Amino acid sequence: MTDYSDLSAVFINTSLKRSSEPSHTQTLMDVAIAIMEAQGVKTSTLRAADLDIPPGVQPDMTEHGWDSDGWPAVQKQVMDANILVIGTPIWLGDKSSVCTRVIERLYGYSGKLNDKGQWAYYGRVGGCIVTGNEDGIKHCAMNVLYSLQHLGYVIPPQADAGWIGEAGPGPSYGDDDKAGGKVGLDNEFTQRNTTFMAWNLMHMARMLKDAGGIPAHGNQKAAWDSGERFDHPNPEYR
Repeated sequence: MTDYSDLSAVFINTSLKRSSEPSHTQTLMDVAIAIMEAQGVKTSTLRAADLDIPPGVQPDMTEHGWDSDGWPAVQKQVMDANILVIGTPIWLGDKSSVCTRVIERLYGYSGKLNDKGQWAYYGRVGGCIVTGNEDGIKHCAMNVLYSLQHLGYVIPPQADAGWIGEAGPGPSYGDDDKAGGKVGLDNEFTQRNTTFMAWNLMHMARMLKDAGGIPAHGNQKAAWDSGERFDHPNPEYR
């Protein structure tokens, strides 16, 4: 049996609600968290709306006119983790405004380099969870996962999961249903995809850690800046 106990995962819930209120997105994220914790993965969960996270694309916005910034502490947790999972509700068919801000702040660190000279997020794995009462799971997942891979995260197969109820007002994931159960918890499609996502994130993180990350050839900024072209065929760069 593969050992995952030396891996860690950060789950960032970008609900518009603070943690004093129940979050449907968190309820589904907890499924993936339970699967990972059963395998010994160390997990932590952040509710972004609880934190003082100003807008911007710099690592520390106090250096750019803001009085305080809770993001650097979040960034440290992200960098210490092998796996990042972003959870978002759907609003107007898109990810939440809080999710957008989190991704912007992640972007603010993407120009940093690791000890191999690669972009800082190389060697880490990303996924996402989406909930709502309207269409848009795949649209939101496409946006979040594209953003993460552009920053340097590895996206494994089936790295997203979600649940939506009937369009319009109505019960959300984890709410009480008319039969006395919980909405969505018995949805085979959602539970299967959430399970596959959790395992694929662990599998990929295990592979990357065992391999020492992404090979450091053809992707080092300093080497490119110094004239190395890694077999780039355009004559003007030779």
